[in-house]
Amino acid sequence: MAGRNGRTVRDLRRANRTAVLQRLYFDGPLSRFELGPATGLSSGSVSNVVADLVADGLVEEAGSVDSDGGRPRTLLRVAPLSGHMIGVDVGETRVRVELFDLTLTELARAELPLEQQRYEVEVIVDHIRSGIAEVLAGAGLAPERLLGVGIGVPGIVEHTPDRGAVVHGQTIGWDAIPLEALLRAESLLPETVPYFIDNGAKTLGQAEMWFGAGRGARNALVVLFGSGVGACLVTPEVEHGRAVEWGHLTVRVRGRRCRCGALGCLEAYAGAESLLARWREEGGAVPGDTDEETALTAMLAAAYPADEAAPDPVALAVLEETAEYLGAGLSDLINLFQPERILMGGWAGLQLGSRFLPAVRKHALSYALRHPAEKVTIELGRLGPDAVTVGAAILPLADFFTRGGRRPDPGPQSPPPAWHTALRDRAPR
Repeated sequence: MAGRNGRTVRDLRRANRTAVLQRLYFDGPLSRFELGPATGLSSGSVSNVVADLVADGLVEEAGSVDSDGGRPRTLLRVAPLSGHMIGVDVGETRVRVELFDLTLTELARAELPLEQQRYEVEVIVDHIRSGIAEVLAGAGLAPERLLGVGIGVPGIVEHTPDRGAVVHGQTIGWDAIPLEALLRAESLLPETVPYFIDNGAKTLGQAEMWFGAGRGARNALVVLFGSGVGACLVTPEVEHGRAVEWGHLTVRVRGRRCRCGALGCLEAYAGAESLLARWREEGGAVPGDTDEETALTAMLAAAYPADEAAPDPVALAVLEETAEYLGAGLSDLINLFQPERILMGGWAGLQLGSRFLPAVRKHALSYALRHPAEKVTIELGRLGPDAVTVGAAILPLADFFTRGGRRPDPGPQSPPPAWHTALRDRAPR
């Protein structure tokens, strides 16, 4: 039965379960007494929801604390082994697959290199399948125990009703690739285990906002700086973030050609791939037969030698120019969205790290309008190289919370309605 606002009793119960689960997840262990003010629920509702969650194995006792003159209060927490998720990061040099318990403790991981086969669809699909099988076998976990598999990919992800998630990755040569349908074909996962596929910058942003440097911010931008660049915008209206194709903002008319085919994109000046290409074009000693991460390490060592040796002037000049381009690109984000916080992550962002950030910050604030520039902070992300996989695993976890901690019902499909059968019978043959 629905109330005046259209919500049914079932909707209300689900919302109450979600509220209790989320508070225990982020702020637990908590007592039943503390859960009331934290969730806005009455003591009776808290008791009923907790009893329900304990019966489902989602919540367990975690000791007790003394109360003021009364009986000790039992503390509650989310049971770590009551659910499992897999996070996948389709990166520039490898596919990383990690298995987590419900509290996002890593249980197993697999790293599958891409080498020279970069972004071939068949290779990526095979790596994801193999990685899922490897981590499940390593942890001895049955596939049906999973809440879902989250996958972070480069490009724009379109969620379609007939083919599932379709990836439009112009910079990697993916044109409307039905990744979800390809993974479902010959999958070891049952149909009840969903895939959640989204842009890698968005999954990075999700991780930093839940557990990293973004916690507590209402308006934030999380920047992914890898082979290319991307960003995730988080606002009160877009709570779980929205991927922004920031790398393809034009920063120089008739400039360098970008991987997407256009001229003058930010990514053509600020991505690690273009950064190394510019070093090479200027006569820099870029290591051959190695991946971008190793080559960038060599470039940083050349520009900022640890001993008394003179820095490589070409490497240093390219890095300084890159810092200015990144700063100018960030100024556009500051002017457009007026965030309170900007976080820089991604493998290249982490490598460049604190040595690079002050210059980026200086240029960003000098190019931006004064009022929004005075209100923003620019920091490094805190979650390290696993941030994209953690964020990908959060996608099924967030869906699990939204459903009040209930798995999808694998029950039998209902028969088609009578009108559907009648139309089918009347159709010409």
